Amino acid sequence: MGMNEKLDFAMERRLRDLSPELHRRFTEAVFGLQNILTKYQKVFPNFTDHSELHSLSVIDFSNHIIGNQIGRLNADEIYTLLMACYFHDSGMGVSERDYEAFTPRIPFGDYFKTHSAANRPAVIRDFHNEYSGLFIVKYAELFDIPSEAHLKAIVQVARGHRKTNLLDEKEYPLSLPVPGGNTICLPYLAALIRLADEIDVLASRNPILLYDMESLTEEHDIIEFGKHQAIRALDITKDSFILLVDPSDPVIMEHIRRMVVKMQKTLDDCRRAVLYRTPYLITQKEIRLQTL
Repeated sequence: MGMNEKLDFAMERRLRDLSPELHRRFTEAVFGLQNILTKYQKVFPNFTDHSELHSLSVIDFSNHIIGNQIGRLNADEIYTLLMACYFHDSGMGVSERDYEAFTPRIPFGDYFKTHSAANRPAVIRDFHNEYSGLFIVKYAELFDIPSEAHLKAIVQVARGHRKTNLLDEKEYPLSLPVPGGNTICLPYLAALIRLADEIDVLASRNPILLYDMESLTEEHDIIEFGKHQAIRALDITKDSFILLVDPSDPVIMEHIRRMVVKMQKTLDDCRRAVLYRTPYLITQKEIRLQTL
């Protein structure tokens, strides 16, 4: 299915039909989250978009990846995925107070041995999925999350957009029971959000209203914005994700090729987790480049 055949708001519509109550909780949570998500700009003033615009893109890409399997998802699974899509980057803008409170609870391993100069922005960037999980737990009541089981599901799926082990049956059980009799397939939802987040690399990720492109001075920022600006469209077919790229800058093209290698690994990992852990499928097998 190409991007010109969008399943716009497919999950939202199905959630509204299956459970008006969960749909209400979701829409009210989104209203409260919009201002929270823009706070990442205080920590990362020159970073690519992590606002609600990015969350909407992740939802849209998830809709495409799910495709005709959406009829197999129950209301609690759709609610969990939609909430996680909005919450998954909430850790990017944690306050200094929350940063101090959350940091001792994060399993850093030997990170600080190999990143001795890491400052607060670097730590948040590298572990923002963990900060997001702790943010969701702390503020769950504000967002009217209906049960502890739903909270666990949202946290795990949001955390799962990067780094976590989707093959871990304890962290990502196949069927997490929730009140009302439904179960939530955590490895599938986490694989969806991880892949959808990974493929959000279009030029629209650099909204002009949020950034002054000419003000960028750091080489990393210039390269990241250059990559996004060069990727003009993404076509999603049954078998592939096809990036349509402006090849005019050879330096940026080389960085895009390296990025595609990383994207392919994420796709392979997500396909493997879904294939071996769930009754679902991710049909796309490759990330391809196509020049304009």
